[in-house]
Amino acid sequence: MGKELKAHAARKRRHERVRKKVFGTPERPRLNVFRSLNHIYAQIIDDTRGHTLASASTIDPKVRELIKGLPKTEQARLVGKVVAERALAAGIKQVVFDRGGYPYHGRVKALAEGSREAGLEF
Repeated sequence: MGKELKAHAARKRRHERVRKKVFGTPERPRLNVFRSLNHIYAQIIDDTRGHTLASASTIDPKVRELIKGLPKTEQARLVGKVVAERALAAGIKQVVFDRGGYPYHGRVKALAEGSREAGLEF
């Protein structure tokens, strides 16, 4: 098993462990983060219905215009702000944060801080 596969499997195990405790309800949906090598994605999910209520990512056309030339950490902060604005427009103020098995550091932390700055509570 290669180093990348071990790291991926370890992240999956961490994510499963986190997901045992973190569950999105209609009153307090889950803010999920997925981080790839070049992009970052955020979704606000109601797990009782299995519906995505709001989302944003670095491949979103509206976000893409704003992030040109920014470092990845700043891109993540901007994605956090956009997903928070979209959530507030949908009437969502409180969420539970799901870091997706990633360490709360760097881009994941920047996304969380960006969404807090824009008004989401968690």
